[in-house]
Amino acid sequence: MSIFEYNGSAVVAMVGKNCFAIASDRRFGVQLQTIATDFQKIYRIHDKLFLGLSGLGTDAQTLYQRLVYQHKLYQLREERDMKPETFASLVSARLYEKRFGPYFCQPVIAGLSDEDKPFICTMDCIGAKELAKDFVVSGTASESLYGACEAMFKPDMEPEELFETISQALLSSVDRDCLSGWGGHVYVVTPTEVKERILKGRMD
Repeated sequence: MSIFEYNGSAVVAMVGKNCFAIASDRRFGVQLQTIATDFQKIYRIHDKLFLGLSGLGTDAQTLYQRLVYQHKLYQLREERDMKPETFASLVSARLYEKRFGPYFCQPVIAGLSDEDKPFICTMDCIGAKELAKDFVVSGTASESLYGACEAMFKPDMEPEELFETISQALLSSVDRDCLSGWGGHVYVVTPTEVKERILKGRMD
């Protein structure tokens, strides 16, 4: 078993019309044994920027703390929040500087730029970015997430339809992966509000 599959995870971000959604499962396990069913995998950097971390749980928490520290320094120095594109470059640089002993994480970054244009991207554990205009996925359920998102995604969805689409994609995908699941955690972000919802899924 790969170290990336040790705790199990499923993270997906999807773009809508001037909005985006980011969702994850809630399982924290050690291989096939489930330890917790309320594990946080999506972190709020600021109101228009979210970070999802799949992979090894301990590395995800360590990386998140380092990135929060860097973002707070940026806020103090620049007196503004970081743009999603800038934050993606920061995450990429932080991962690449540890390339010989990497954080075993695959980040998903989702945010709204100044013109309320959604930005999503993912990267591997050494910071190679993959930008997308529709959706990005990561984690042990990524193969089934790709299939579900390809089938369900359509451009310029309104926030409610986007929530429905990403939720259905996540729940149907984690049912096909025994290392992730146990419900879902979804954020839908528009220029004016952030909606957070907890999904109930199969509890097995």
